[in-house]
Amino acid sequence: MKTVYLVSCVKQKAEDSRPAEELYISDWFKKARSYVESRIGPQDRWYILSAKYHLVEPSQIISPYNLTLNETSRPDRLQWGSYVLDQLRPIANAGDLVVILAGRKYREALESDLRARRCRVKVPMKGLGLGQQKAWLVRHTKH
Repeated sequence: MKTVYLVSCVKQKAEDSRPAEELYISDWFKKARSYVESRIGPQDRWYILSAKYHLVEPSQIISPYNLTLNETSRPDRLQWGSYVLDQLRPIANAGDLVVILAGRKYREALESDLRARRCRVKVPMKGLGLGQQKAWLVRHTKH
């Protein structure tokens, strides 16, 4: 069994195309990336939940964009989630742990379906404000 980490995209991006893990430049994203990279094992994987590009491999080259699910209608978010779930189908299997580092609007279309697939789902920062999330990430990053 493996752990699959899903990290939300953020508004603050670099100005040119680059690997997704380098495109998102906010302090929150950098802390989330450090947290994941400090915990990931050899069989584990991590991905970025992109409002535009869906499920993105960290090394995938993507261009900057101005889109967030926070400003998208619920039907559009559910459609986005359906696409992401299709991408996750060969990745997250029954018994795997899926750790989601993303807000409610990014999670709402994913959590119940992942649980229905018998994945274990963990949302460790659920209910925390931005500052609390950053502190949590720093506290739980292995050094």
